[in-house]
Amino acid sequence: MDRATEIGLIEELLGLNDQGLAYLDETVTFSPLERYNDPDRFAAERAMFRRTPLLVAHSSERPEPGAFLRRDIAGLPGLLTRDRDGQVHAFLNVCRHRGARLVEEESGCKNTFSCPYHAWTWTNQGDLRGVPQQKQGFPDLDRKANALVRFPAEERHGWIWVLPDRDGTMELDTFLAPVAKDLDWEDAANMRIAHSDVVDCKSNWKTLIEGGIEAYHFRVAHANTIGPHFPDNLSSYQMMGDHMRSFLPKMDLFEADRETPDGWNIRDLGNIIYSLFPTNQILLMEDHFAWIAMNPVSHDRTLLRLSTVVPKDSAEPEEHWARNHKITMTTLMEDFVIGEAVQEGFASGANTHHTLGRFEGALTAFNATVEAHL
Repeated sequence: MDRATEIGLIEELLGLNDQGLAYLDETVTFSPLERYNDPDRFAAERAMFRRTPLLVAHSSERPEPGAFLRRDIAGLPGLLTRDRDGQVHAFLNVCRHRGARLVEEESGCKNTFSCPYHAWTWTNQGDLRGVPQQKQGFPDLDRKANALVRFPAEERHGWIWVLPDRDGTMELDTFLAPVAKDLDWEDAANMRIAHSDVVDCKSNWKTLIEGGIEAYHFRVAHANTIGPHFPDNLSSYQMMGDHMRSFLPKMDLFEADRETPDGWNIRDLGNIIYSLFPTNQILLMEDHFAWIAMNPVSHDRTLLRLSTVVPKDSAEPEEHWARNHKITMTTLMEDFVIGEAVQEGFASGANTHHTLGRFEGALTAFNATVEAHL
């Protein structure tokens, strides 16, 4: 984020507050419930995920040569590796012989992977290296044709991105261009994951995204936690290509010296939320950020990995980051519990659509992006 944008975002919300206004779109809109509770719709969304670059890991999770991570990628069993030169690779975590899961461990460090079924072995660059009794059983085996199935993968801005399409081309520069400067400003490359939890939420993934991009619920849903630290229903959003940047100011905004905007720091005055299309949100706070990685499993179930990401060179003790992670988890769980209740409500027939107010325009913009990709 450049300095002019930072000051402009702060001035915009100060001005709206002075007028007693929320950040308003032109009209009320309606979001049909089929977006959230239709298995056929979810199948189309999963196909969309598989033709979209996906943020699947932070570079610090396994930074050393030989490191690997096992990750579900758009419903596919994925394996991320880092070779001896530090290059990242992504594969289907599937043996090319009889289809067993090649790697069982969640993470670790290996240069080769041996299938637990018949011990066929591949390098961390995906090359088939060993086949027991090949001369007798597979005399004409083409090892090159039996390399691990590879996905396009790139490391950029401190994150690892994968296109889960073996025949696809990942045009990552184009995809990230609108938000690239902000990702550099975020400086994730110089950060590490301090704490991480996984939550199994019985809710549609879009309901969970939507809960993070509006401030209308804040003073109500978070009344007993962080709600009092934020003004009522005051936030803004901007689309950045397929991605979204939201600014959620804290009460500290109103303490800003209006005579010296050069001294303003937006991360001191509020939270910035980047919704990186389609399923990741990065919540920047004063000295760290939370990463919310969504793995949609079905139309009514989402696995979430919630991580607190902190500066590598921070002098803060681990207890500080553990405390911050607990606060983040407590706040997000309040949203997720409501999200599950919303999902249950779909079956009641009470509503055919969500009614989105003019100050919930971010939800309309997000759903329009999904619709465009579908």
